[in-house]
Amino acid sequence: RWVKDKKTKHLTWKSILSLKLGMSDSIQSSIRAKLNGALSPVLLEIVDESAKHAGHAGARPGGQTHFAVKIVSSNFEGLSRVERQRKVYGLLEPQFAAGLHALALKTMTPDEARLKS
Repeated sequence: RWVKDKKTKHLTWKSILSLKLGMSDSIQSSIRAKLNGALSPVLLEIVDESAKHAGHAGARPGGQTHFAVKIVSSNFEGLSRVERQRKVYGLLEPQFAAGLHALALKTMTPDEARLKS
């Protein structure tokens, strides 16, 4: 199914992204929605670091490819660092299919976050 920009009538990257994600929002917004919905974090910071990776593998001129995520959630209690990361990567499979290339993760429980502050 082809999606065209209403103004230009041309197929656009944002249109393709919207089709793949099933929404008209950015990858960053869809990451936020997915993680908020599934993990109920007490802290969620998402930073688009795509500009730092210009010219590298997976980078696109429009950005939205490389993100750093800090997430504090009680859903991580009892899980190893690797298990936490697998959980987050599993939740974001649609975003990776839509163009997300790299994700730097910092995952903590509320107790761990209190100890670091």
